[in-house]
Amino acid sequence: MTQAATILRTGRKFDQVLRGAREVFMADGFEGASVDDIARAAGVSKATLYSYFPDKRLLFTEVAQTECRLMSERILSMIDETKPVREVLTIAATQLAAFLVSDFAQQVFRICVAERDRFPELGKAFYEAGPQNGQRQMAEYLSKAVAKGELVIDDVNIAAEQFSELCKVRLWGRAAFGIQNSFSQSELDQVAHQAVDMFMARYGV
Repeated sequence: MTQAATILRTGRKFDQVLRGAREVFMADGFEGASVDDIARAAGVSKATLYSYFPDKRLLFTEVAQTECRLMSERILSMIDETKPVREVLTIAATQLAAFLVSDFAQQVFRICVAERDRFPELGKAFYEAGPQNGQRQMAEYLSKAVAKGELVIDDVNIAAEQFSELCKVRLWGRAAFGIQNSFSQSELDQVAHQAVDMFMARYGV
């Protein structure tokens, strides 16, 4: 049975379950998160929780995909494609850098790595909803910029991946290894602006 066929995404308690699950997964990880704790945090019965999500893996996947979708929608809402390409890329880079080092993104990454061998579908689902979806949307924007003569790119898919990697510089490794747990807006802005500078030096007109 597919995830889409299994999950019932209707009713006000669906959002309650997601909020409760997010809270517990963030605090206890995947293995440590119990159905009892999730139901308690969501303010629903176990029967109600199971009516939406018969499998904890489906619940984790839905939480991760929902958060990635909200992040993507937030970035897209801030972008005006009529603006200069540097301005658009700077907005995207700043938002992406902030998300990559957020508590949520870091915790989901740790969970996916820890459960990679037992539940590889968790990492696959997060990758598709997060990095892959973000790079696809970036590639679409880059294609439009190329068509308008604002950028010169032979392979927009590779360029989109390069852009996301540039937004990780100095930040992601420190967060992932616990070297630094919080980052100021000035740190995020500096990495974002340098990412755009390097990207434009390679692909700008």
